[in-house]
Amino acid sequence: MRGQTDGQSQMFLMINLEQKVPLDHPLRGIKRRADAILGRMRSDFEAAYSQTGRPGVPPEQLLKAMLLQALYSIRSEIQLMQAIDFNLLYRWFLDLADRPVWTPEVFSMNRARFAEHDLVRKFFDRIVHEAVVEGYASTDHFSVDGTLIRSWASIKSLRPKEGPEPPRTGDDPGNPNVDFRGERRTNQTHESATDPEARLARKGKGQPAFLCHSGHVLMENRNGLCMAVAVDQADGKAERRAAKVLLKHLRRRHGIHVKTVGMDKGYDDGAFLAELERLHVKGHLPVPPVRTHSEQAAANARRQAHRRMSTKGYQTSQRVRKRVEEVFGWLKSVAGMARARLVGRWKIAQEMLISGAAYNLLRMARLEAAG
Repeated sequence: MRGQTDGQSQMFLMINLEQKVPLDHPLRGIKRRADAILGRMRSDFEAAYSQTGRPGVPPEQLLKAMLLQALYSIRSEIQLMQAIDFNLLYRWFLDLADRPVWTPEVFSMNRARFAEHDLVRKFFDRIVHEAVVEGYASTDHFSVDGTLIRSWASIKSLRPKEGPEPPRTGDDPGNPNVDFRGERRTNQTHESATDPEARLARKGKGQPAFLCHSGHVLMENRNGLCMAVAVDQADGKAERRAAKVLLKHLRRRHGIHVKTVGMDKGYDDGAFLAELERLHVKGHLPVPPVRTHSEQAAANARRQAHRRMSTKGYQTSQRVRKRVEEVFGWLKSVAGMARARLVGRWKIAQEMLISGAAYNLLRMARLEAAG
């Protein structure tokens, strides 16, 4: 017998969200771990928010909503709020039940507070700490790498730091044509009016240049988890600068003394390798033979790095190091970090931290399910 549709809408509808979510859904493991970590951050939240006034949106829900945005490739906070409004899975994850969803402006109003009290980084670091305690993360061997994050600003936003602006033509005053013909554009002579912190950068020779920031990841070599992330200026030296910051943060925050770190040839710099030696970190990277007989620390560090290339540890480190590209691939294709959604390096750093937190939570949930 053919069934019939019932077009009569129901005034009341009772649904048990807990029963609607499958027992093997990956969000269950992520929610359980995220809720436990956020519960231990209660003192951090109380220090960041006033004890008087009208109650706002709980910061725990905001952080979990940011996780959803990274996990499900939601392009904007407006679309995130729309999805939470009708998606029962998201409501269950946020413990929102049938309560009304908040407005996208809540993120803008709380973003500066999160940065002032470093709440997103504390959340990320607690996830890393849990990974170390549970044995998912190595405390000896690591890999580091950097990538370019395209700025939200357009090339058309470039303006000369001195002198007249290039001519603008076209019928649309909001998106005019900009004629840069015959004008050499460099980071020394031009600056973006939309995102002044962005710099012109390219992936390699013959590639087009875009306004970019540089993103950096320190990965442990056991299961490929993000141990530390950073966003820096795309100036060609950011990889080495950020690597030292990430290694020192790992030692200061988690008490981890790195033994080896795998890198590509872009990190071949004597002063940088000498700094690693002072930190008692062995750099595994391709270094050509050192022709100079200088006994300076930089030359000695490069010679030692070149000698390590014949060891089995170097071969293993270089093989595992390529997994950091899997991390960048996820951060860019799933979490949306290929191009920044926000303007301002500190805001992009928050995006990078929450994306790294989402990646770690998902990876740890899968490792836990695999036993």
